[in-house]
Amino acid sequence: MLHMKNLYHSTRNKQNEAHDYEAVLQGIAADGGLYVWDGLGEHAIDIEAMLSDSYAEMAEKIMRQLLPDFSDEELHRCIRQAYGESFDTQEITPLKKVGNDYFLELFHGPTSAFKDVGLQMLPQLMSCALAKEAGCKVMILTATSGDTGKAALEGFRDVAHTGIIVFYPDQGVSATQQLQMATQEGSNVAVCALKGNFDDAQSQVKAMFADKDLSDGFACDNITFSSANSINIGRLIPQVVYYFYAYIQMIRNREIRPGDAVNFCVPTGNFGNVLAGYYAKLMGLPVRRFIVASNANNVLCDFLTTGVYDRNRPFRKTISPSMDILISSNLERLLYYMGEKDTQKIRGYMEELQQTGSYAVDDSLKQNIQELFYGGCSSDEETRSAIRDVYHAYGYVMDPHTAVGYNVMKEYQKQDPTPCILLSTASPYKFSKEVYRSIFEEELTEEEFAIMEKLAMRTSTEIPRNLFALKDKQKRFYDCIKKEDMPRYITQKTKEIFYD
Repeated sequence: MLHMKNLYHSTRNKQNEAHDYEAVLQGIAADGGLYVWDGLGEHAIDIEAMLSDSYAEMAEKIMRQLLPDFSDEELHRCIRQAYGESFDTQEITPLKKVGNDYFLELFHGPTSAFKDVGLQMLPQLMSCALAKEAGCKVMILTATSGDTGKAALEGFRDVAHTGIIVFYPDQGVSATQQLQMATQEGSNVAVCALKGNFDDAQSQVKAMFADKDLSDGFACDNITFSSANSINIGRLIPQVVYYFYAYIQMIRNREIRPGDAVNFCVPTGNFGNVLAGYYAKLMGLPVRRFIVASNANNVLCDFLTTGVYDRNRPFRKTISPSMDILISSNLERLLYYMGEKDTQKIRGYMEELQQTGSYAVDDSLKQNIQELFYGGCSSDEETRSAIRDVYHAYGYVMDPHTAVGYNVMKEYQKQDPTPCILLSTASPYKFSKEVYRSIFEEELTEEEFAIMEKLAMRTSTEIPRNLFALKDKQKRFYDCIKKEDMPRYITQKTKEIFYD
């Protein structure tokens, strides 16, 4: 057995250990905690040694530190397969200057959302991990607020020894996001709407990982259940890379010098995207502050302001649906690292959240968090105004999630002149109707693809090919169930994928 420090373990119990490849396969720890690694941050990344590296070369150097049980050859192969041909630019995540601000475009992958960066990589890592566990098969269970679902489906489509079921909130995603999932190709995939909101879907999927009857029912056939959400380290770790890549692009463009501090503004709901930035900070990236942007579901903003996490509030449907979340799973990892790695304390917070819907961190932890993280929120009207103002000022078209971030960033910049990089999380064409309405102040009633074409014509921008191609695809999935029917549904689909 390796020393504990070389193993991942649960945020809720350090005795619940796993090698990195086991953590990738399991997704979530048996006690419901998330896998963390105490070696994180012990060795700083040499940024100046990467100044001339490609994205893939940086990814190898960074991920090697976080996945010690994967060989150099395995990581090299996984990275080349993930990023070799699936993105529409060799930069993978290009940095654009818009006025005096910097936008890191994370939507150049096969599904036009930032989730592609992690979800093109996770299936590669999982395939390597499966090779270490002879005869093992994995069924991926994933809840999505819009973008993770399609990115996961595309990443795991027809990957050997894996199946995937995606659950999304009925009426809780955009028309394009829903169509992306409903038309998904592949023999090992299933898609199902769930009556309720994203938190219902996410909570129920997490409950499935703890359902002993479900897991025991397939154990004899060596089928295990795992996740493609950012609770899985194999999804989270690849996202660390683009923070370093953004910083190095700033150096290359002579916007900063090596060692200069920057801020990152991150629109987020589940806290995974910004947590990846925190990992980068621990690994030596010079970050002064993370600006966490929320929509009207501002539970994170309130937490960062008060130290109280309280999901006992109305769930609001907004024009930035991928952030319509009240249970931010990855916050648990931040609490662990900033709370002196005290698993007993984390377990107490999570039990309180489960029982009462809220918890309050102690003053010391609150102060530590507030020194590095700032929270702000944007209403739908403020978000629409940001989309309109940025387009008319600079000719740049933002999606609603990026616009939430832009609004919060501009408010924060009144107190801090540090250069700030805004993470642009999705193509505006995934939300064409709302983006068109925001820019031109017109309500369109045409179908989705006609609106895409109008938006492209009037803004002189291009529709991503993968999105416009949906026009000619046939729907394959129509299922919609209640959350209490999820165990039966998972059992049925697992048998169809692995036995039929």
